[in-house]
Amino acid sequence: MAETGPAEARPGSLSGASLVLTGIGEIVTNDPSLGEGRLGRLRRAALVVEDGAVAWAGAAADLPEGAGHERLDVGGRAVVPGYVDSHAHLVFAGDRSEEFAARMLGERYDGGGIATTVAATRAAPDAVLAANLDRLVSEALESGTTTIECKSGYGLSVTDEERCLRLARRSTELTTFLGAHVVPPDWAADRDGYVRLVCGEMTERCAPLARFVDVFCDRGGFDADEAAAVLAAGSLAGLAAKVHGNQLEPGPGARVAAKAGALSLDHCTHLSDADVEALAGAGTVATLLPAAEFSTRSPYPDARRLASAGVTVALASDCNPGTSYTTSMALVIALAVREMGMTPAEALWSATAGGA
Repeated sequence: MAETGPAEARPGSLSGASLVLTGIGEIVTNDPSLGEGRLGRLRRAALVVEDGAVAWAGAAADLPEGAGHERLDVGGRAVVPGYVDSHAHLVFAGDRSEEFAARMLGERYDGGGIATTVAATRAAPDAVLAANLDRLVSEALESGTTTIECKSGYGLSVTDEERCLRLARRSTELTTFLGAHVVPPDWAADRDGYVRLVCGEMTERCAPLARFVDVFCDRGGFDADEAAAVLAAGSLAGLAAKVHGNQLEPGPGARVAAKAGALSLDHCTHLSDADVEALAGAGTVATLLPAAEFSTRSPYPDARRLASAGVTVALASDCNPGTSYTTSMALVIALAVREMGMTPAEALWSATAGGA
């Protein structure tokens, strides 16, 4: 899936435009200079698409002369930006339905089920992993997601992490190296050795296939020093930082993310006032993943608290086989409004511009 940018208003005439959408009841541009509020909403609008990109958006009465070789009347429907899913785990094999059933009976989620997926993923041939990836990406596209980030993290060996990233790049250039997801069972007796492997050979082999480096800094994952070392190694290899943190309990994830200048802290369920202040000061996006809370019967993050503190809030699916088996950003938006106190407009912005 290609990366997308905001619509640009261009006055005057256009030449070579391939398509004009007319009859738009309401359009969301995410550009306040073009319309109402943060969403830049316009009613009775038109949109010009040229060479696969938005070339113009505005009031239908202001449509440039000569725009479009083809016209499509959308019959009063709304037009919104494609969803930007900035947190997804799509390269995996197997399922964790028994784990889900156990949680529904009251068992606490602690991240331990990741090892089950690691074993299945390592054993699966490329064709099986690729077919599952293609299925999930097609499902996401059909439900309105046009930009998606895909993590590794279910290989947890040099060869398998490299393989997962290579497969992920079939579908997106927004790939994330997550060798520091958990310490795999085969390294349980040498935790320090695994951290050295991730920071050394694994980063070296995986960095050419990734844009970002991520680490699970939480209970069952990596502590503050280990997480900082992983992010530093990724930075030296040219990867921008992201952090899974503060999902399962209060901890150092937010502080590690802020200190590293991470693009995002993802989950953000258990944050202190100091954590929120650190995220705001660092400009680190808080990526909220309410489908994970839904699937694990966990407390939801406080979106209102983050937004009020000036933290940019994004929404993403966290699609994975164990704790958020959905590609639906529409479901994520619904949960954000129903369970996290966001307005529909705030949730839509966070699922598009926020993720971007």
